[in-house]
Amino acid sequence: MPNRAKNTEPRSFEKTRTSETVLQRITAIRAPRKLRTLETALLIFALAIGVAAVITIDLTLHEDVTPTLLATGIPYILAVFGLHLLVRRIAPDADPLIMPLAVMLNSIGVAMIYRIDLARGLTGWDATSVRQLLWSTIAIVLAGIVLFVVKNHLVLYRYTYLFGLGALVMLLLPMLPFIGHEEWGARVWIKVGSFSFQPGEIAKIFLAIFFAGYLVRNRDALSMVGKKFAGIRFPRGRDLGPLLAFWLVAMSVLVFQRDLGTSLLYFGLFLSMLYLATGRVGWVILGVGLFLVGGITASQTLPYVQRRFANWLDPFADPYDAGLQMVQGLFGMANGGMTGTGLGQGYPADTPVAESDYIFASLGEELGLIGLFVILAAYLLLVGRALRIGFAGQDDFGKLLAAGFGFAIALQVFVVVGGVTRVIPLTGLTAPFLAAGGSSLVSNWIIVVLLLLLSNSVRNRPKLVIRS
Repeated sequence: MPNRAKNTEPRSFEKTRTSETVLQRITAIRAPRKLRTLETALLIFALAIGVAAVITIDLTLHEDVTPTLLATGIPYILAVFGLHLLVRRIAPDADPLIMPLAVMLNSIGVAMIYRIDLARGLTGWDATSVRQLLWSTIAIVLAGIVLFVVKNHLVLYRYTYLFGLGALVMLLLPMLPFIGHEEWGARVWIKVGSFSFQPGEIAKIFLAIFFAGYLVRNRDALSMVGKKFAGIRFPRGRDLGPLLAFWLVAMSVLVFQRDLGTSLLYFGLFLSMLYLATGRVGWVILGVGLFLVGGITASQTLPYVQRRFANWLDPFADPYDAGLQMVQGLFGMANGGMTGTGLGQGYPADTPVAESDYIFASLGEELGLIGLFVILAAYLLLVGRALRIGFAGQDDFGKLLAAGFGFAIALQVFVVVGGVTRVIPLTGLTAPFLAAGGSSLVSNWIIVVLLLLLSNSVRNRPKLVIRS
């Protein structure tokens, strides 16, 4: 009896342990399925918002549903679910909110552009909304290719300096003869025949990867040494090289490409990632000071920047020419009030470039302040998920990269919304996913799939520390 009891206890314990192991395995299998099922439901909801908005616009303006967006809308929906299935296979533990948020913003943007097209009498392939849906499909397909090729974000770390070189090439392309193209006073485009593209949007991704890799390799030298002044530790003169070098790059973009928004975005991205890597406020103070000095100098010496500042300070000084866009945008948002005029019942087409630079004002007129709050909440959730991935990341490179992408989206939204509402001077940046433009769609959808890869690694991989 004693021996039997003695033998029974280990067998019972072993059985319990085996049951727990099986239960853990079942839970581990079910968790990704629950995440992807949730993502499926949210994707259907996000697409339904866009479809309902288009139908509402048709019924308001035509009293009938038209098939204008059907030919390009169906491939767009198929591309969304195709990317979703690819995520199920490659990144089953990815964050389930990121992709639906991007789809919702993308679909709302298409609906608003469609409404502006109808006001201007644009139909068929001449309609910006049709091209926007086509570009959305292309962007999602390219994002799926990136997801399939990369699979593991740590692969990007190996090519840190190659991405830095690629970013430099992308920044220089618009300055080349024959292919460089200037629109609305900014030389940020390349054009070959009827095809045009803004390489600076891809440079944004390359720079984020380069900054993350560079700062991981050099973080100790940038964060541990320096002198204190007024309780803040400032870097040594010899460590200021990267900051000064990239300040010069940002100022070069401002001077030669005449693009204040892109210059601010690049330098803001560098500063935010530098602060995250080092935790030193001194870098931020120096960086902001440098950019303010450069911006103020440019506002006094460059005619392009002078006009931007003059329109910002007093748009009503020339409301029929230089200040027309800002004045019309402000009156449009005021006309929308709290609840908006309703889709199809406002006058967004009266604002120049309403489908691109001023799509936020167009949405404000027809959806009102409440609608804008919903859109800003979607952006806030997207940025919050990116920062959450960064804080929970399993390796230093992944942490910085995810946070960098989050800051890139946040900075771009701030610059766009701040310019439209006169908080800061108006720039040429466009609202991510909302505004018309294929370049922006491609870059932002690639950011989405890279965030999905990074979020998948948070749950799947043991903690890694990258050493230079």
